[in-house]
Amino acid sequence: MSSEKKSGYRKNFPLILTFIILMLVLFMLSLLLAYRFSTKYIENQFVSEKVNVLEQSIRPYNDFFQKKLPEVSYYNGYLDSATASNFVDTVLLEYPFVSKVVFYDSEVKNTPVTDGLNIGRFSFGPKSIYQFGSLVPMDSVKLFSRDNTHNFIAGDDFNALALKLVTYIESLDTSRVPSQDELFSNFSNVRSNKITYLNIPRMDDLKMYKTMMRRALNPQPIYQQDMLSFQLDPYKIKIINSRPLLYQYIKIEPLTYDPLETSSLYVTTEITLPGPFSDYKLYFISSKSFIDKEILSYFLPIALGVLLFYSILVLVAFLIYRNLNINQKMFKLQYDFMNNLTHEFKTPVSVIKIAGNNIKSASNLTDRELKLYGKILDEEADKLNGLMNKLLAFTQIENKAIQLNSEKVNITDFIESTVESHRLKHPDFDFTFDVSGFKSFVTDPVLLGSLFDNLAENAYKYSPIQRKRLHISARLIKGKVVFRFTDQGIGIPSSEINNIFKKFFRIQNQYNQNGSVGLGLAFCKELVNFMSGEITVKSKVDKGTEFKIVLPYND
Repeated sequence: MSSEKKSGYRKNFPLILTFIILMLVLFMLSLLLAYRFSTKYIENQFVSEKVNVLEQSIRPYNDFFQKKLPEVSYYNGYLDSATASNFVDTVLLEYPFVSKVVFYDSEVKNTPVTDGLNIGRFSFGPKSIYQFGSLVPMDSVKLFSRDNTHNFIAGDDFNALALKLVTYIESLDTSRVPSQDELFSNFSNVRSNKITYLNIPRMDDLKMYKTMMRRALNPQPIYQQDMLSFQLDPYKIKIINSRPLLYQYIKIEPLTYDPLETSSLYVTTEITLPGPFSDYKLYFISSKSFIDKEILSYFLPIALGVLLFYSILVLVAFLIYRNLNINQKMFKLQYDFMNNLTHEFKTPVSVIKIAGNNIKSASNLTDRELKLYGKILDEEADKLNGLMNKLLAFTQIENKAIQLNSEKVNITDFIESTVESHRLKHPDFDFTFDVSGFKSFVTDPVLLGSLFDNLAENAYKYSPIQRKRLHISARLIKGKVVFRFTDQGIGIPSSEINNIFKKFFRIQNQYNQNGSVGLGLAFCKELVNFMSGEITVKSKVDKGTEFKIVLPYND
């Protein structure tokens, strides 16, 4: 590695290291903040999601209270024991939390009743009382009848709702129609684990009830009223755990339930059940390891998003750095190219100028001196012309500004002419060749000649004095023309093999001290590509180099 590259690495290393450390710190900080956010979010979810669990778990109760209970009013007080039994069977089947139902087949009269409630001329009492439930024996279904009055056990449920009915009738404003919510709330009574419901009479019947409280009517009316008392079991409520990955266990416990031991390894929360279940609560408990899994599952997508963001950020930074680095290298290559090109032009120009000045200042020149100066001027002019032609040809080929000419070339004659021209130019150049498999093929002789000349010049230039040898082989292999240029020069380091065909690239060695434009092998690469071929290279340092060129064969 050159000292220049090492210097560049040393200069950029602290900046790159600082950037990497800064990105790592920001990445770790982002992950920490994301994990804390995930933890806080899941903790808040643990507290707030219990409302959703409660709503879904008591949905059957809400359906029972808002839809099933009002069905009692559809019978207008004319439920009998058989119809009530069928109704209760449906309720017990659909709503398992209803454990037992007591049915009061009642009447409203304008005459006093022995068993029931008497307010003024208004009387309300049961004709018979039945109980239904899965655990009720068949001989215990009927609890009361007028034939057996000494067993009246209407109790608090009947009395409480009867008093509520009387209170409502006394305050009833008969000039307006009460709302359904108002009627529903006054004809039902919600107590702990129990709901008692009385069928809602028509508005005309309510007005008559109010009249019956003030005076006796003739004839004396009798109205049928049905009352049902539903006993509820909160432990039969089916708990719907809508967040099974958040709540490990959910139980129904009394409101006063408080575990004696609360471990820091568990997280708990609770919410009170509504209505008749208000003495109970949903109790939520999860182990911290269980919660940590939910935190992790929420955190991982965020972490992946953070990783993707910083990966893109680092990639963009890398691309910017690479672009700047490439631009810097291109600037250096172009700078070297201009310097070398200037030197390549300056040398023959200087020689021409010196020769011209000598001719100009000399009073008399011998024939020998004229020939010498003429030869110098001719050779330096050829150098300038060759350099200009190479630059022009490279630009034209690179921009596809020329056309490929097709001529039939005798390969032996072509190589011999190349060998002769280079032997004249370099008498110490040991040049050999061999041809097998074909005698001629169709190609562009000018471009092929430029390719041979460049590779031959490189072989001569980059070989020690005692090993200035080049062997060219030309073979027809599998329908392709294969040329191999094998020298015994200084070779190419393996670290530079991938760069030698790049424009303006020069290997730093003693053979390039006098200047090189860095276009020779790049020109060869463009030539081969333009001719629809391939060029590869194998090399060993201090052993030699072999360039392999494969061209299409057209006879």
